[in-house]
Amino acid sequence: MTTKPIQPTHTGAFYLQAVISFALAFGAVVLGIAYLPADAWVRGFLAVGVLYLVTSSFMLAKVVRDKQELAAVTTRVDQARLDKLLAEHDPFKVEA
Repeated sequence: MTTKPIQPTHTGAFYLQAVISFALAFGAVVLGIAYLPADAWVRGFLAVGVLYLVTSSFMLAKVVRDKQELAAVTTRVDQARLDKLLAEHDPFKVEA
């Protein structure tokens, strides 16, 4: 029987690419808001909106990850129970 790892592993390069991509996108939006030809309150409103969007995105990603991990753990527990029952079951055993 082969078992799958609970958490898939990622390479360091993939992690670095994700961090750099996020930093570049966030920096571009911050620079765009800073140099926007508008009043300070408009730039402030956009900045708060961007921060809210970023924190909401992190929370959504965490919730989705936690749900997937819970499903994987539940599947592994159910598979272990089934394997145990099958290992203990003897179809030729006669109960007296």
